[in-house]
Amino acid sequence: MKHNVYFDGKVQSLEVNTENGPATIGVITPGQYTFGTSTQEKMVITSGTLKVKLPEQEWRKVASGEFFTVPQGVSFVVEAEQDVSYLCYYF
Repeated sequence: MKHNVYFDGKVQSLEVNTENGPATIGVITPGQYTFGTSTQEKMVITSGTLKVKLPEQEWRKVASGEFFTVPQGVSFVVEAEQDVSYLCYYF
C-alpha cells in the first residue's frame, strides 16, 4: 500500500486495488489545489462538498455521493471549505 502526500500534507491518500481497478482513498483539507492527470480519473466524494473547476468549465459543487470525471492529460482545480474525503478511480 502506498501513501501519497501532496501540498505539505494538506491532501493525502492511500492507493488500493478495487474490483473496479486501481484507486486512491483520500482526504482534502480546506484550501485550493491544482492537480494534473496522467490517466482518466473518476472522483467520488464520500463526505463533504468539493468545488471543482474542470478545463473550459465553470466552477461547480460536488457533494457526498456525487462524482466527476477528469480527462487524461489535463489540470483541474479543487477547493474545499472543510475536510472532504474521496475515492478516485484511475482508467
